[in-house]
Amino acid sequence: MFNSDREESEVVETWQRFAQGLLGVLALVGAGIMAHYYAPPETAGLEQQVHQLSSQVADLQRQQSFSATVVDDARESVAYIYGIYHVSGHAQGFRARVAGTGFVVAPGLLATNRHVAEPWYGDREVAAALRRGGSPVLEKLVAYFPGSPLPVNLETAVVATHGDLALIRFEATTFTRKLHPLTLSQTPPQVGDSVSVLAYPMGVTGMVAKSPALVYERLSSHPENADTAGELAALSLIRPSATFGHVGDVTGDKLIYDAPTARGGSGGPVLNLRGEVVGINSAYIDGFSGGTLGITAAELRPLMESAKRTALETAVKESGVRPQARHFTQNVSARTVN
Repeated sequence: MFNSDREESEVVETWQRFAQGLLGVLALVGAGIMAHYYAPPETAGLEQQVHQLSSQVADLQRQQSFSATVVDDARESVAYIYGIYHVSGHAQGFRARVAGTGFVVAPGLLATNRHVAEPWYGDREVAAALRRGGSPVLEKLVAYFPGSPLPVNLETAVVATHGDLALIRFEATTFTRKLHPLTLSQTPPQVGDSVSVLAYPMGVTGMVAKSPALVYERLSSHPENADTAGELAALSLIRPSATFGHVGDVTGDKLIYDAPTARGGSGGPVLNLRGEVVGINSAYIDGFSGGTLGITAAELRPLMESAKRTALETAVKESGVRPQARHFTQNVSARTVN
């Protein structure tokens, strides 16, 4: 009897220990479930990373896009250039018009292409006439600036010896004295950089095409000449177009980008995101949308120094005062113009 009661007591104790152990396990499982339920979800960290990534992408997009202010501020200093020239002594009486773009780089100075300042430059037909003894004569060269109803007379100041660049002097008027020169970038452009081209593609034809309907109906049949340009200026419709793209390559003094252009866009400024000039629009490759060609802005600096020296020498001759030699050598660049 005694032994039976003892065995029964041991069985009861064993079941009690088992029950306590089971309850402990259940308590741990319950605690785990509660902790998982009330703990912050694991996706919280992922959501934060996604948010930070989105902010960085938005910042990058803002950095890679042009602000309206940058383009508008530069636009006022970009002129439409119109000219007429002929070749004297040419048997067929060669006479032609020229249309292009220029932008203010210093007080009284426009930068443009040489083939705009000297329209016969690079023209094979004219070159043949010149070899036969003809002489190019620039009859007229004027600039129309946004906001001005009157043309401004131009004269060539200096041209590059081997490249398609030129500086043109424009007359000082009440209007032109208020024009702000565009800043040349100190940093060379890099492949992938965002750029904008401000120019007058298709010249008068392009400006008439984008004019209000009533103006378009009246001027669309007019010839592309100074009279039509004058009417557009009187209506404040002389405004350059802005196109946007990216730098595709930089080779020496050449800049290649995909911002579209057309005839009349030669000489327009190529701007970076800060509104600084990184190049001068000069040509495009037919049939290739990414083949717009420009000349790096660094090539303008020697021309600007040359123009300053020429202006100083002219002023000296007119005044009859001989300046100190240092005035002629100050800030002179020794780099070859290409």
